[in-house]
Amino acid sequence: MTETATPRLVRSRPEPAALGGAGLFTVLLAAALPLVDFFIVNVALPTIGRDLGAGESLLALVVAGYGVAYAVLLVLGGRLGDLFGRRRFFLGGMAAFGVTSLACGLAPDAWSLVAARIAQGAASAAMLPQVLATIQAATSGPRRARAMSLYGATAGLSMVAGQVLGGLLVAADLWGTGWRLVFLVNVPVVVLGLAFATRTVPETRSRRPEPVDGPGTVLLAVALLALLVPLTEGRAAGWPLWTWLSLAVFPVATGAFFAVERRADRAGRTPLVPPSLFTLVTLRRGLVMILPFSIGFSGFMFVVAVALQQGAGLGPVAAGLALAPLAVAFFFTSLAGPRLVARHGTRVITAGALLQGLGLALIALAAWRSWPDLGVLGLLPGGAVAGAGQALQLPVLYRIVLSEVPTARAGVGSGVMTTTQQASLALGVATLGTLFLTLTPHTGMRDALLTTLLVQFAGVVLTGLLSLRLPRTIG
Repeated sequence: MTETATPRLVRSRPEPAALGGAGLFTVLLAAALPLVDFFIVNVALPTIGRDLGAGESLLALVVAGYGVAYAVLLVLGGRLGDLFGRRRFFLGGMAAFGVTSLACGLAPDAWSLVAARIAQGAASAAMLPQVLATIQAATSGPRRARAMSLYGATAGLSMVAGQVLGGLLVAADLWGTGWRLVFLVNVPVVVLGLAFATRTVPETRSRRPEPVDGPGTVLLAVALLALLVPLTEGRAAGWPLWTWLSLAVFPVATGAFFAVERRADRAGRTPLVPPSLFTLVTLRRGLVMILPFSIGFSGFMFVVAVALQQGAGLGPVAAGLALAPLAVAFFFTSLAGPRLVARHGTRVITAGALLQGLGLALIALAAWRSWPDLGVLGLLPGGAVAGAGQALQLPVLYRIVLSEVPTARAGVGSGVMTTTQQASLALGVATLGTLFLTLTPHTGMRDALLTTLLVQFAGVVLTGLLSLRLPRTIG
């Protein structure tokens, strides 16, 4: 008599629910908030300084405190979402972003505002990595490609719209709020986002949750702080000794970080940033391209905001609206991006770099011929061409970086990408902003602006050349 083997039931974890249209709208709304808030203060800084009696160094901290906290904690936020559930961290991060935005808007003095901005950056770092990770985990095929294109379009548009919106809100001065409205406006948006998110965003997490890498987290934080803090504060503080010592720590901390991560990987533990991720050609090359693009983008936005207000004598509304052509061109061009990528592949990025370079040249020509009478009409041709070029680069770069990242490591991959971008945005304000403000007393504001645009142009050329090394098609 033979025994019949009874089949064993294998319990498998159910697949995550798909991310529908309403859910995608919700996570894209959340993705817009941190980027808008990085740029929205640029045109509000003069008003903040007058109202709170804050000097240049403290105003730099209002920008840098947010950016540094955001950059330092992004990878950790992605890892924690993988571990404990991305929806849970998304909701918690969004709620914290609303609370800290309220604290910024109600800050009684400059140091309170700096502290609230640092907390706001930390909240952003908990929320944003879950957006990309959720898209990676809860979409596939053409839906994922479309969602990633919309994410890239949202991110790019948010960076420009933040500056335009900042000028409008400061000038509106509703109920006597002045600059405070640039932060308070986040609160009703967050309430709306939370109401949608609880109903539309599915819960996802890694199938093999990986514990937090304590030593790696600390070393990454030390490396980023050692680089970003002196670069953002150095010029205003007069480059004291601590800034140079901090910059000297950066390569040491970076080397120690990668050594610890390699050792953990070889020992079978799970590092904060797995070195195996960088064996993915698309991720590695995409991240390298995000560096010059983001440095140039944020530096340009900061320098133009200062030049138009302090040099051309424009108010916050006019200074913000001067960038509206860039935002409009970015939006409409990004809508055509997916079709262009399907037809021409990654050469769309090369074409975008050529367009952006042409736009910068037109802006420089307008500044050279018209300064200081530079406004919306003068910047319109160059801004529109540059915006179209940027729209053909940023959304595609996001898709490239994450195209080969496994779903189980979606949080880590998105954290690495957003950290690279955010650190680059902070570097752009620090480096190009410092160059511009240092040159202005010696060469005049027009020539300082032209020199800064020339440096950004070099970055655009570099991005275009690097794009030639990308695979022609995106997975």
